[in-house]
Order: sequence, then structure tokens, then C-alpha cells
Amino acid sequence: EELLSKKKKNGSYLIRESESVEGALCLCVFFEGLIYTYRIFREDQGYFRIQTSEGVPERTFKTLKDLIYAFEKPNQGLITKLRYPVKKPKALQRSQRFKSEMDNVYDGEKLSSAFVGFLR
Repeated sequence: EELLSKKKKNGSYLIRESESVEGALCLCVFFEGLIYTYRIFREDQGYFRIQTSEGVPERTFKTLKDLIYAFEKPNQGLITKLRYPVKKPKALQRSQRFKSEMDNVYDGEKLSSAFVGFLR
């Protein structure tokens, strides 16, 4: 999330592993100086479900890429639309490894690090 604060652009985002909920991911979005965090859960059928604003109908997505594309549009239940994917610095990319269970997250479809930054 420090990466988002450094970018200081509304709509900057990254996806990382949840620190408090095992097996969940977090979509972190920068807006007006604050970072908003939305949990992403993997359903039994392999689909992804995201917790958005209260009162917004729950949606599921086949891939993380589909989820990102959906929330690049305004008024989808996030504080702002997703605009700027935040990449991990090259030093972190080299020094950190994805956990083996994260391979299952992709479901055979690799996402660019431009879309997803998993941090430990």
C-alpha cells in the first residue's frame, strides 16, 4: 500500500494477499489521499467475489482480469474507478516469490504484474 501512497494518483490500484483473512486477496485503491481496501474471495466454483460498497449487488467474475476490467468503469461499487495499475519495483519483483497457492488464483491465465502486485 506504500506503493499506492507514493503514486498519489486517484484510481491507482494493486491486488495483494490479505494479511488478515487467509486465502483472500485485497484490492487496494488510492483516492483523495486515502487507501480503500476491498476483499476478494475465491468461491468454490473458482469464481472471484469482491466485497464492495453496502447496497451494491454482489457480482462474481471468472478471472481477476474480468474483475479489473469491470471496475475500470465508474459507479461499480468502489470509491472510484480503477485507472492506474501499480507495479512492484523491480527489486521487489526479483526478491519476492509468489506463494504456491497463488498459482491457483490465476486458473491458468497469467495476469501481467501491471494488473496485479502480490505483496507479502
